[in-house]
Amino acid sequence: MRKHSVVRKLFVVTSVLILLVFSLVMLAEGLFFERFYRASKTDALERNMNQFAERFRQSEESERLVSPLLGTFMNENDASTAVLNSRFERLTLNPYYMKLETEGKIVTILIPTAGMTMDAIPQGLQPGDELAVDGIFMDEKDTVLHPVVISPTSPEPEVGMVRVTGEIADVLLPEKRSYNPLYQDAIIDDALSDWVPEAGSFLTRLQSGSVIQMDWRDEWSGVEYAVLIRALPEDSHGARYFIAMTSLQPVGEAVGILKQYVFYIAPIIVVLVILLSMIYSKIVSRPLVQLSHSAERLARLDFTEQPLIHTKDEFGELSRNMTLLSRNLDSALQELTLANTQMQQDMREKEKSEELRKELIANISHELKTPLGIVKGFAEGLQDEVASDKRDRYLALIVNETDRMNALIMDMLELSKFEVKAVQLQPRRLLLTALIQKAADSFDRQLESRQLAIRFVVDEEGQLFVTADARRMEQVVLNLLSNAIRHAAQNSIITISVRRTCEGKVATTIENIGSPIAEEDLSRIWDQFYRAERSRDRKSGGTGLGLAIVKHILELHESEYGATNTISGVAFSFNLNESREDPNEN
Repeated sequence: MRKHSVVRKLFVVTSVLILLVFSLVMLAEGLFFERFYRASKTDALERNMNQFAERFRQSEESERLVSPLLGTFMNENDASTAVLNSRFERLTLNPYYMKLETEGKIVTILIPTAGMTMDAIPQGLQPGDELAVDGIFMDEKDTVLHPVVISPTSPEPEVGMVRVTGEIADVLLPEKRSYNPLYQDAIIDDALSDWVPEAGSFLTRLQSGSVIQMDWRDEWSGVEYAVLIRALPEDSHGARYFIAMTSLQPVGEAVGILKQYVFYIAPIIVVLVILLSMIYSKIVSRPLVQLSHSAERLARLDFTEQPLIHTKDEFGELSRNMTLLSRNLDSALQELTLANTQMQQDMREKEKSEELRKELIANISHELKTPLGIVKGFAEGLQDEVASDKRDRYLALIVNETDRMNALIMDMLELSKFEVKAVQLQPRRLLLTALIQKAADSFDRQLESRQLAIRFVVDEEGQLFVTADARRMEQVVLNLLSNAIRHAAQNSIITISVRRTCEGKVATTIENIGSPIAEEDLSRIWDQFYRAERSRDRKSGGTGLGLAIVKHILELHESEYGATNTISGVAFSFNLNESREDPNEN
C-alpha cells in the first residue's frame, strides 16, 4: 500500500506541475506575446530613430547624403520613412536608387514609391552588373532618370522614353522588407494626412525631443501599422521632423497560427505527460520503497538483511551508506554495555569531583569567619557605646569587611561556574577600543585618589573590531585594570596598547609602573587564592580570584595571554580574533 501511495503521489505531482507549466506558457503566449512583440519592435525603432537624428545632423542637409541614409534605415528596420518640414509636409526624397555608369557619366535612377512594385525590379542587383533601364530624364543634363521599365525585353524603348544601358556603380534597393515595401512607402502619406490635424497638440512634446507614437490602420488592406514621429535637429530651413511607419501584421499572423498549433498539440502533450509521469514515478519510487523496507528493519534492530540496490546514483549511495550504518550499529550495540559500565564509572568520578569542589567551597567559606569575627567585634563595640570618636572608624571597618566578604563570595560563585564548564559565551562583533575606554572610565575615582593617569596607544586606524563576548571581555579588562591600579606606584602612568598583529589577531597590553613580580611567581599568579606578596593581602585589597576568572574567560576565547615584568613594572597581555565582517552588514 505504501509503495502504491508513493507512486500515485509522484505521478499526480509530476503530471500537475508539467501541465501547469505548459498551461502557463501557452496562456502567456496568447495574452502577452503580441503585446511584447509590439513593445519590442516600437522600442527598437525609437532607439534607431534617435541614432538617425544624430546622423541627419551630421549630413549637412545634403540630399545626396540624406537619401541613402533613409534607405539604409528603412532596410535595417523594415519601416517606411519620410522627412517633414515645419508644416509637416513631406520633403521629396528618394531613398532607393541605382547609379549607372554610361558613356563617361553617372546616371542616377530614382526608384519611385508609387507606380512601381517590387516585381518590376530585378532581384540580386550588385555593383558591376550590366543593366538597361527605360525611362524619362528629369533634368537638363540627363543625369537623373525616372524609371518606367527596368531590364526591358523589347528591342527598342517605347515612344517618349529613352533607354540607358551601363554598369551599376552603386545601388540601394529594398532588402529584408515586408511584402510589397514600395506600397507601404507610398501609403505613409495617408497615415500622415490622418495625423496632421492632431499635430498641434503634440508640438510641445516634439520640440522637447519626445517621440510621438500612434497606431494606424490601412483601410484598403486592413493592415495595422505603428507610426512614430520625432523632431530632427533644426537647420537653416527651420524645424524638421522624422516619421517612421512599420507594419504590425506579422505578429497577428504568428499569434493566430500559435493558437491553432496549441489547439492541435495540447491533447498530444497531455497524453505524453501522463505516460511519462507514470513511468517516471515507478522508476523513482522503486528504490525508495526498497530503502523504506530496509530502514524499517533497522528500526527493529534487525541487521541480518542488507539493502540490495547497486546503482551508481544517489539511491545506490544511500543503500551503501545504510549497509555501513547497519554494520556500525551492530558493532555499537555490542560495545554499548562496556561503554555503559565505563560511563557509570565516569559518573562516580564526576560525583567525587563535585564533592571535592563543594568541600573546597566549604573550606573557603570557613575562611570567612575571620572577617566575620572582625565585624562582630566592632559591632559589639558599637553596641557597648564606645567613644564617639571611634564610632565612624568602627562603622567604616565593618562596611569594608562586609564588602570584602561579598566580593569573595561572588568571585567564588563565578569561578565555580567556569570550573564546571557552565559558562557559555555569546560572541559577537564589537569595537575593542570602545569597550576598554568604557572600562577605564569606571576607575576615575581610584585614579584620581592615587594620582594615576591612563595613556592609550592604538593602531592608526583606531577601529579595531574583534569577535568576543562583550560582557565577559569587559570583566577581563576590569579585573586587569583593577589589578594594575592596585599595584601601580603613585603619580605614575598606566599604558594600554591595542594593536593588530600579522596573524589576524588584535593584541591588548595593560602595563603599569611599580614593583615587579618574582619570576617564580609569574606562572602561578593565575591560580585561585594565590598572591605573589601575601604580606599585603588585606592592604592591597582583592579576593585572590580575579586573575583565575580572567584565565578561564580568555581560555574560552582561545586567547593567548600572559604576564611579564618590564623595565619599570608589570605588563599583562592577551589577544583576540579580529572580526573581518563588514561593519555595515547589520
